[in-house]
Amino acid sequence: MMNRLSLPLILVGGLLLFVSVESKNLDPYKVLGVDRSASQREIQKAFHKLSLQYHPDKNKNKGAQEKFAEINNAYDILSDEQKRKNYDLHGDEVGSPGFDAGDSRQHGGYSYFTSGGPGQSGFNFKPGGWENMGGGEGSKSFSFSFGGPRSGKQSSFGFGLDDIFSNFFGGGMGGGSQFGGFGNSGRSQYGNRRPDESIPSVNSQLYRKEIVNNGMTWLLLFYTSNLRGIQYYESVIEEVAASLQGALKVGSINCDSDASFCKELGVHPRREPKIFVYSYASGEKGSLVEYDGGLDVKSLKNFCQDHLPRFSKRVNLGNLNIDAEPGKLPKVLLLSTKRSTPVIWRVLSGLYCKRLVFYDAEVHDASAPSVRKLGVDSLPAIIGWLSNGEKQILKSGISVKDLKSAIQEISGLLDNFEKKNKKAASDKKDHTESGEKNIPLLTASNFHDICGNKVPVCIIGVYRSSKTRDKLQKILLTVSQKSFSRRQNLASGSRDSVSYALLDASKQQSFLNALDKYEFRSSEKLLVAYKPKRGKYATFQGEITEEATERFLSSVLSGDVQFGKTTQKPILK
Repeated sequence: MMNRLSLPLILVGGLLLFVSVESKNLDPYKVLGVDRSASQREIQKAFHKLSLQYHPDKNKNKGAQEKFAEINNAYDILSDEQKRKNYDLHGDEVGSPGFDAGDSRQHGGYSYFTSGGPGQSGFNFKPGGWENMGGGEGSKSFSFSFGGPRSGKQSSFGFGLDDIFSNFFGGGMGGGSQFGGFGNSGRSQYGNRRPDESIPSVNSQLYRKEIVNNGMTWLLLFYTSNLRGIQYYESVIEEVAASLQGALKVGSINCDSDASFCKELGVHPRREPKIFVYSYASGEKGSLVEYDGGLDVKSLKNFCQDHLPRFSKRVNLGNLNIDAEPGKLPKVLLLSTKRSTPVIWRVLSGLYCKRLVFYDAEVHDASAPSVRKLGVDSLPAIIGWLSNGEKQILKSGISVKDLKSAIQEISGLLDNFEKKNKKAASDKKDHTESGEKNIPLLTASNFHDICGNKVPVCIIGVYRSSKTRDKLQKILLTVSQKSFSRRQNLASGSRDSVSYALLDASKQQSFLNALDKYEFRSSEKLLVAYKPKRGKYATFQGEITEEATERFLSSVLSGDVQFGKTTQKPILK
């Protein structure tokens, strides 16, 4: 039968073996192959490269598992700011004065370990510290101490068995290890950290508030704390997130602490962590899509890009009619040389999906007639249409430095455009509430209603500046209220039915090109009386006042004005 000393002797022998391994004191910088001045980005890249090379699931060579453990432990130290600082100062990530692995030459060829103050476990081995136990007169000796007595009981070697298990393996003989690989403490058998140490934690409340149907793509890691390789998954996800910074967000969900939430989502990470993307690639509402490809940055990045929002409609400039599309939201169009919708535009279409309508078109020549008609002189370019049909060039000749900064810059443009649209809508509301009839801006979408064949006469105020536009707006509003020229029901076919509109000559030059005299095409301000059914027009170019406008209109209705023939049917964009 094993005597009372046998078990402690076995335990001590095991501890000696364990400490001899730990006392190797591997330099984490050398393990990862980085300089001491390396940035966190450089450390992360080095870790990821080595993890791919030595991951036990991929590398079956002898020593790969041990090497992988060293890599994980090195990254565990250098990726944590405090641990790295402690290591740089003390040669130990804990940074405690009670730990000294030091240089073995300073202790006569031995390592010297202590751990803590009164009542705490501690041990040291140095010459002369352990009484000779049959090792021969010349043997070097070691001493061990594991704190104060517990319940008045100590072993014959100065420590209680419960103390060993309590302080080294956590919670007595039934506890889990603090060193990884000896129980369920939130680290894998390779010494992994919990994901929430590097990837933000997501709970059910945040998921519903920040993620569900908010337009942003999320890369989510589902895990339980006893799964292996969590840190490796983290590294790949962080690398992808860094390369797509601004295009997606990342989060981790602990299915141990949030089991009911994981069950609700139908996610069960049993053998290994699971990766999902909250995607808008297949519809207007987001959905969780599981990633089942290889655990490498390139494959996961491609998967994420494929699942970015697809809210932008691809159009052809040859038959472009965006402002005729139904809906009350303002519209934006991207012109680029890309064969498919660019990543930046897809991301923005998700972020602004409830505020703007997105379009994009492939264009390779800024001098093409279809591009010139839009008023664009360089590519890439973004064009916007306010809710009232007014077109604006948001930006042309866009330069992209990186994904994140480009998204921020274009977001600023879209925010300003949205503000202009709200102001235009507010001005229209003010006119309506004050009883004034709003004079609409003539566009391709409303041309048929305002100046179609059923309208006998269309009076158009042409302007090239905002100052002239405001003046014409005021005059036409007043004239339109006069009894002799009030617009009547167009369906009645009344001879004196008149419609009124404004035209931005700087953006609708094609309309003026239909007039046969060149001076009309370049006028700063102009009144045009247009008879759609007959394709005829008359103009007034003098000082445009309320009285002059009334006289011009009376002459038009009485037939005292000579009308000319348009060279072609007026075209609006």
